[in-house]
Amino acid sequence: MPNSNAKLRRSPRSGQEAGRRELVSRSLQSAEHCLEDQDYGTAYAHYLLVLNLAPELKTSVKETFQFTLFKWAEELDSLARIQDLFNCYEQALELYPNDEVICNSMGEHLFRMGFRDEAAGYFHKAVKLNPDFADAKENFYRVANWLVERWHFIMLNDAKRNLTYLKAIENAVCSGCKSVLDIGTGTGILSMFAKKAGASSVYACELSKTMYELACDVVAANNMEREIKLLHLKSLDIEIPKHIPERVSLVVTETVDAGLFGEGIVESLIHAWEHLLLQPKAKNQDVSTEDHGRVIPASATIFGMAVECKEIRRHHRVETQEVAGVHLPNSVQFFSPTYAFAGSEETVEPYTTEKLSRIPGGYIPLTEPFQVMTVDFNNLQELKSLADRKPWKLNQPVTEGGMLDAVVVWFVLQLDDEHALSTSPSEETCWEQAVYPVQGLSDYSVKAGDTVVMEVCCQDCYLKIQKISFSTSECGMDCSDGDDTLSLGNEAELCNALAGLQTTSKQDGKGQVCVLESTEIALLNNAPYHRCFKAAMAKVLSSLNPSKDLQSMDVDGHGSGGNLQEGQSKSSVDVVPDPLYILDVSEGFSILPIIAGKLGPVKAYSSIEKEQHQAVLNIISEANHFPKETLEFWLSHLEDENVVLQRPKSDKLWSIIILDVIETSGLIQQEVMEKAAISRCLLHSGGKIFPQYVLVYGMLVESQSLLLESAVQGTEPTLGFNIAPFINQFKVPVRVYLDLSTLPCVPLSKPAELLRLDLMNPLLNSSSREVKVQICKSGQVTAIPFWYHIHLDEEHSLNTSDEFSHWKQAAVVLDKPIQVQGYFTKR
Repeated sequence: MPNSNAKLRRSPRSGQEAGRRELVSRSLQSAEHCLEDQDYGTAYAHYLLVLNLAPELKTSVKETFQFTLFKWAEELDSLARIQDLFNCYEQALELYPNDEVICNSMGEHLFRMGFRDEAAGYFHKAVKLNPDFADAKENFYRVANWLVERWHFIMLNDAKRNLTYLKAIENAVCSGCKSVLDIGTGTGILSMFAKKAGASSVYACELSKTMYELACDVVAANNMEREIKLLHLKSLDIEIPKHIPERVSLVVTETVDAGLFGEGIVESLIHAWEHLLLQPKAKNQDVSTEDHGRVIPASATIFGMAVECKEIRRHHRVETQEVAGVHLPNSVQFFSPTYAFAGSEETVEPYTTEKLSRIPGGYIPLTEPFQVMTVDFNNLQELKSLADRKPWKLNQPVTEGGMLDAVVVWFVLQLDDEHALSTSPSEETCWEQAVYPVQGLSDYSVKAGDTVVMEVCCQDCYLKIQKISFSTSECGMDCSDGDDTLSLGNEAELCNALAGLQTTSKQDGKGQVCVLESTEIALLNNAPYHRCFKAAMAKVLSSLNPSKDLQSMDVDGHGSGGNLQEGQSKSSVDVVPDPLYILDVSEGFSILPIIAGKLGPVKAYSSIEKEQHQAVLNIISEANHFPKETLEFWLSHLEDENVVLQRPKSDKLWSIIILDVIETSGLIQQEVMEKAAISRCLLHSGGKIFPQYVLVYGMLVESQSLLLESAVQGTEPTLGFNIAPFINQFKVPVRVYLDLSTLPCVPLSKPAELLRLDLMNPLLNSSSREVKVQICKSGQVTAIPFWYHIHLDEEHSLNTSDEFSHWKQAAVVLDKPIQVQGYFTKR
């Protein structure tokens, strides 16, 4: 009987187990059927059930589950069911918490939706789980550049800057400032300076989630986590006593950019004086500093200088009226984003930044340095008046003749009465300078004795220097922006105004304005690029359509081919040749389709997206007497804009497909070989991909600058504080946007070909190869700069490192320098 009772007691459990196995089996079968029918949502639900009922199957169904999850996530993304998408990933990560592939995929979705902080966390976790996971590493490096900007490394390595701040903070604390608030703490270094100086209470706030968490780690590693209170807040949101118990006697901050005000220092200090700081000490008042508030930095003086600089000019002004035979009409006015349009309500950063000491080609001062303005950060009323202050004019005499290309700005940050930091281009500094390019003038040539005129204001938290022009020493003639209100005070000004009016558009009296990125303007100015493409395209089209007209065409624009379509209409009245199809899928503003349209009976498609840019291309087409059907915009023909590479028509193939292979940053475009593989299937016989192949060149160098810009070098520059291991988690192995011509470095080898990427013949590619490089100088290899020779064909190529290039260069920075001797061979 006991045995019988035991069997009876076990039988329900046995039945439950059998039922569980049956349900798991049926769910697996249902999941497989759903996958065959591409019903990924139902398949995903079945797999969730299986894995919850049978955790022992996790390993065997892992790959299929991942595939199902990713497919279902794509569907949810396309349907904008974002919350459902994230719920699915959270469920998946509960089942597979240490799966690097799922972590990486979750990060990719977060990054695409703009959640960079959160994406970084998942990418970082994926890399920790599998340090060899290439996709996760690439994603982490990409997001790291967004989250921890490269200037953090440069500034932390600037021992002079760090020591100057430390001394000023020590002076303030010693004089009685015992409670300190660090606004925009970053890594927490200024807070730790305050605590080291003896402050009794230290608070720090940081808005970026990534930097806040990094600061928490840094402060803990330096045994100050109990002495420094870190707040994940914008300073404008700090309340007393909710976040800090009482007003503080010292605010320290370095929330300044190259233009001083661009990081919001004025707004944050107005709020601090009104809500967080003790009242300021009145002048000549002899009382304890402890009872009053103050700010470090105490004040700033902004300086400026007009300069001639070819590099700035070619990135902000289109300098030609003809590009490879294509006429650019006067009715089109090109500007870079820094140009301040009259009446524009859009808030745009009114300057770009450059390290003038390293700008290619250098610069020539056209005026003496002049004072733009001063600001007292310890004066609340002065800070409040900045935004309300009406624009004022500055006039500066020209001391050296040249081209008026820009006004450059820097500042001296007065931390206290004894300590100051300068961002002048003549100083050894980690700072760049703010650059206000001059645009929209009828003439840019100035001579000694002329006067540079500009308007200065502080609006939208930016220092704006606008309406830059000049008056000549003869007759006081004003060479200013045509948009300004005309002051017809004398005959010379009237003549100048009338001359400017002659260049405006007949359509609207103002012309078509086209705002391009600075790299797009540099591309338009890159004459060798366009000549090279024109010659290579003519060669392909000539081989595919060897008509008399095409063969007689002069690709430099001086032969009979310059008006080819007119010649064809006369010689072949009855027979209209089928056009050859050309697709340009290069990114940004490109006039290559119009250049192609001048080479014969072609149908050129542009992948330009912006309506303003499409309108400008149409105007240029009309100015060059193109039939309307010659140029079309490819994206308007696509049902799915995500599938750009497809046939021009169901029964047609492409003659030429132009791919963007190299980013302007100096890196190879993502998925370029996949795009090339698709493109090869879309070419008819004799058709070509441009470029046909790319050669990667590099050399070994010793560069202390690249080391300092890539990682914090130990504890010495940070004055003994342990910061490097934490922020260096966000270092990336490749530095981009470099100018090799001005990079401070010592070449240790001659340039060598490193790799070949063949877009037309993939059999010639290899995923890796051994390269032997001859060492020509002994030293420490710290980096490998690289650039490209872009071959459109065997005869026509472009070098991304030449002086006309709109591309920058890049460099791999080594984790550990390698000592080499002359004539040594390195793999």
